[in-house]
Amino acid sequence: MSQLTQSDLQSMQKRVDQYISQFEEGYFSPLTMMARFTEEVGELAREVNHRYGEKPKKDNEAENTIENELGDLLFVTLSFANSLNIDLAEAFDQSMTKIETRDKNRWTKKDIGSEKS
Repeated sequence: MSQLTQSDLQSMQKRVDQYISQFEEGYFSPLTMMARFTEEVGELAREVNHRYGEKPKKDNEAENTIENELGDLLFVTLSFANSLNIDLAEAFDQSMTKIETRDKNRWTKKDIGSEKS
């Protein structure tokens, strides 16, 4: 898996902004963005439940994937951040620093020396 760079995230936010900016309506309000985000999380949950849970799809339900739903959720996340002028690369870096510090001893670490290459 390749590492996502600050430049990648900024390019993604710029691409979303270029798309949204072509429409008169522009970005939705923060409350509407939150509703859209919640909607997408629900759709992702439904796909995960179909794939890994006890609820199979109905015969007449359209085919969908977890990958598609994660992509939709990422688009809404990028849109939400743009609408609030939030640099997601900076936000991610702040979160990772917090997590790497706070949770560094929370779980059992792998013994790197004993893993096979």
